[in-house]
Amino acid sequence: MDLLYRVLIYLHVSSVIISIGPFFVLLPLVKKLRKAKGAEQDVIMDAFRFAVRLTMHAGHVLVTTGILMVVMGPWTWTTPWIVMTLLIMFCSLFFLARAFSPKLRKLKEDGQNRIDIAAKLNRSVWIYIILLMAMLWFMVVKPNLW
Repeated sequence: MDLLYRVLIYLHVSSVIISIGPFFVLLPLVKKLRKAKGAEQDVIMDAFRFAVRLTMHAGHVLVTTGILMVVMGPWTWTTPWIVMTLLIMFCSLFFLARAFSPKLRKLKEDGQNRIDIAAKLNRSVWIYIILLMAMLWFMVVKPNLW
């Protein structure tokens, strides 16, 4: 059981890295997106879509390993840092669903303000990074809030 728990921790941490990392790469791409057209725009938009998909799939591993670690580990579902992590996670799911795809679709439409959409994408990337880093903080620090 100890070996299985250690493997779960490794998979959990790896999925956190895979969930957060791609968004830092997207930050410089947002700047390029303001002026990109044609094939260059398509490549950048594909990178955004890939990052979002990768994050979603890594999130599935993250949630699965997290559930298994709570079931097998010393904590309960009412542990404050677990409750806060879950609360932020559910908020981030709703945010992720509306943060990127609609904005990327708007970029494909003619007559859209590219600078405004790129600014919104940049803000969405930062908000999502902050949400993910907050969850990471709760998981690492494990504060006793109540």
